[in-house]
Amino acid sequence: MPVIDVHTHIFTKPWLELLKRKGGLYNIQQRPDGQHEVFRGDTPVVIPQKGHFDYDLRIQHMDAAGIDISVMSLTCPNVFWGDEETSCEAARESNDSLAQAQADHPSRLRWFTSLPWEYPQRALDELKRTCDNGASGVMVLANIAGRSLTDPAFAPIWAEIDRRALPVLVHPTDPPGADLMDMTKFDLSWSVGFMFDTTLAITRMIFEGFFDQYPNLKIIASHAGGALPYLAGRFGKGHEVEIPQRRKMQRTPIDYLRHIHYDCISYSPASLEFLISVVGADRVMFGTDWPHQVHDTRGSFANTERLSAAQRDAVRSGNAMRVFGF
Repeated sequence: MPVIDVHTHIFTKPWLELLKRKGGLYNIQQRPDGQHEVFRGDTPVVIPQKGHFDYDLRIQHMDAAGIDISVMSLTCPNVFWGDEETSCEAARESNDSLAQAQADHPSRLRWFTSLPWEYPQRALDELKRTCDNGASGVMVLANIAGRSLTDPAFAPIWAEIDRRALPVLVHPTDPPGADLMDMTKFDLSWSVGFMFDTTLAITRMIFEGFFDQYPNLKIIASHAGGALPYLAGRFGKGHEVEIPQRRKMQRTPIDYLRHIHYDCISYSPASLEFLISVVGADRVMFGTDWPHQVHDTRGSFANTERLSAAQRDAVRSGNAMRVFGF
């Protein structure tokens, strides 16, 4: 069975140049180790690597690792910066690069589209355009310039994604308040803040009845769901004591946790096994986070190798084939 990596990333050189010129709070700073990093103000966000820009290098990595198909996305800060035209240009340029990469490597590469969510009609136009150009799903950050994914302004976009029954990778970025909580120290924005960002985004969706409103969504919670599996019991207790007038869910929180999907990027075999014990092996897909400096290609293979043969085949291949229709 083919190994399908649902969590890999790109940048493009035109996107990076646009960020440098019109990124607003986003800027490029040099780290003590000499690498250049994207910052939001003084909060570190991401370190561009050569592999972000080089599709041939990506194929070489896939061949060496034993990965048959990679699903690519523009990573954070995605296109949520600049004015309307800048955001739309950033989305269009990166999406066109991804579409061309798929055309050049049709048996190996797939991609998530990025949308200018802050401008809903433009986002809908880009969604149609990119689906027509071969996008397999949608990439969205766990907060959109500080706004919740459940903000009513985004409802038309979610309705169209739901109508198309597209997979959606919910990916973290630096959470609101990262600077106030001094997350820049020790890169806590990455190790803790990113996980908080995903966890809060998906939790809001669950408690606001989002998955009842949009039943066809195929949400993929990045990085093994952040803290979601560990909090399942706490969610259940909170739902149990909530006053009826404030309940918006039609089912229990654990039902929704078992409704969405996850990647296997946990950096820990015990964490992956716990995730599977909570949500089931049929909800987890293979991911590596390549080519970030913190990618875990080796760990993702090692951790899934410990699973039963049936679970391993489902995580590495079968689940993605079902969710994406590959």
